[in-house]
Amino acid sequence: MKHFAKLAAAAVVASVTAGAAMAEGLYTPNLSYRTGPFAATGIPLMNGQADYMNMLNARDGGIGGVMIDFDECETGYSTEKGVECYEKTKGKAIVTQPWSTGITLQVLPKTNVDEIPILAPGYGFSPMMDGKTFQWAFNAPSGYWDGADMIIQYLESQGDLAGKKIAFLHLDHPYGKEPIPVLEALAAAKGFEFTPIPVGLKEMQNQSAQWLQIRRMRPDNVIMWGWGAMNAGAITEAVKTKYPMENFIGVWWAGHDADLKIVGEDGKGYKSISWSFPNPDAPVMADIQKHVVEAGNTQSNPEEMSGVFYSRGIVISAILAEGIAVAQEHFGTAEINASQLRWGLENINMTEERIAELGLDGMVPPFATSCSNHTGNSGGWMLEWDGSKFVKASDLLTPNTDAYAALVAEKAGEYATSNAPWPVNEECEG
Repeated sequence: MKHFAKLAAAAVVASVTAGAAMAEGLYTPNLSYRTGPFAATGIPLMNGQADYMNMLNARDGGIGGVMIDFDECETGYSTEKGVECYEKTKGKAIVTQPWSTGITLQVLPKTNVDEIPILAPGYGFSPMMDGKTFQWAFNAPSGYWDGADMIIQYLESQGDLAGKKIAFLHLDHPYGKEPIPVLEALAAAKGFEFTPIPVGLKEMQNQSAQWLQIRRMRPDNVIMWGWGAMNAGAITEAVKTKYPMENFIGVWWAGHDADLKIVGEDGKGYKSISWSFPNPDAPVMADIQKHVVEAGNTQSNPEEMSGVFYSRGIVISAILAEGIAVAQEHFGTAEINASQLRWGLENINMTEERIAELGLDGMVPPFATSCSNHTGNSGGWMLEWDGSKFVKASDLLTPNTDAYAALVAEKAGEYATSNAPWPVNEECEG
């Protein structure tokens, strides 16, 4: 509370009147997708994000004494609609939250011109880790290449991967293709056979051809980079074909409670790497209950609120709120602009102590960003479905970023060259 009191004082000093600051607010629009083929996963994420911001408004009067205007612009996960939402909201927004790798790739070059930070926690273009090149883009706390590396680390902890077969079941979309370069490099280094198996958008609910290929291939493991209806379809097919669920691992967007509840006990053993974890006993959950749920200001429900995706939405908004608070404190003003928020997002230090101060105990691993590292590489836990819920199945795994640092630099350089002239942050030293 001392932290917020200090920021509130800064707001008074920086503003002509406290009332003027309250009138303006902090416009942090979210390019949501509560409709369309991915709505089942989008809704709990958006609810978690909104409830955290509503809690800050009700409990603290916003951030630093300034209310948060957490608007949603519905995209249906459509890239075209996402770009329209970006154009519609960018005028007064201090951040854009694209919520799709496809949308992120489309607005990425625009943000250099518009000078507005992209916040894409755990998704988007993996080389955005290179903050010097992608000075307006952030995918903290962990990127797709981190996730791919941690999954392989986990599999390797179960036994030597040399000579083994790993199938990569992925959405045939920029999101699904993101980890392929790192997985190919890891396959070459560790001697396993890597076979990508794409799932088209029209095949998400009927993956019979893909699972026929898996049955014929008999892989030692299946890694899934799925989203929305694709995840439920794949999990159902895996049960139907009696694929060993303990050998089936998804990225963090393929670890949604509702998808596993469809198969229940039959899904026992399925795993998902995750940089977030639901903790019903965390203080933030009690504050949301008191200030949002009991006030009738949530669109969620108790079952959803106990799940991985709702709690991940909370963590995502907490990351944004922390970036705002850091910027407010540094610049001595509560009414920060987009450029100042960029600095804040570059200087997040989520230590265990800070995580506890925010009431997020056990919900996110520690991480820190810098001008050169916009991902933070928090690491994650391997979660396992126990038949009714996800539980932690590993200690904290941390990505071996040195293994793909050269690839980050190479792909960032290629992007900048192909989109020349591409401004970089020349002032960034570390």
